Amino acid sequence: MSRQKHIIYIARALSLLFTPFYLPVIGLSVLFTFSYLSLLPWLYKIEVVSLVYFFTVLLPTFMIYLYRKCQRWSLIELGRRERRAVPYLISIVCYFSCIYLMQLLCIPRFMGSIVVAALIVQIVCAIINNWWKISTHTAAIGGVGGALLAFAEIFGYNPIGWLCVVILVAGLLGSSRMILRQHSLQQVLAGFGVGLVCAWGTILL
Repeated sequence: MSRQKHIIYIARALSLLFTPFYLPVIGLSVLFTFSYLSLLPWLYKIEVVSLVYFFTVLLPTFMIYLYRKCQRWSLIELGRRERRAVPYLISIVCYFSCIYLMQLLCIPRFMGSIVVAALIVQIVCAIINNWWKISTHTAAIGGVGGALLAFAEIFGYNPIGWLCVVILVAGLLGSSRMILRQHSLQQVLAGFGVGLVCAWGTILL
């Protein structure tokens, strides 16, 4: 196998591993680990994270997969800007459903703000997609960075170490999207910026 094929396989693996839907789960995990919420019972934390995982990762991924199979499109074909409207709509509806259910279950609004932040990122990317194909992969990792900055300001801890990890992952992920010819450098950087600003602003407000 040639070196070029190895690089493409690695790029595909990174794109699949860091899907655009993981922001709420990572955000909650950070919140349950580094804030006073770490004192909550493990069973409760697992239940909340499982609920969020189902509605923000598992369900939209499965529904988008079914939609792609019905259309007989490959992952590359689904990535075209004009074909991303329905996947955006599916993810937005799933996120709304998650927020609504969290409110019914009286889960603290502070936890729900992470899902709201991810929803705002999805909505902004969907609006931009009408004119320009922005990277939702880097928007998600940018959202993680924004959430870290917001939590650091709220809880008063130093986020530099974790931010370095986020920037490293963002660089690898952005490079993989360009290697796969799904996005340009401008689309990758714009996605990261949108995620960073939306998550930071939503959580603080």
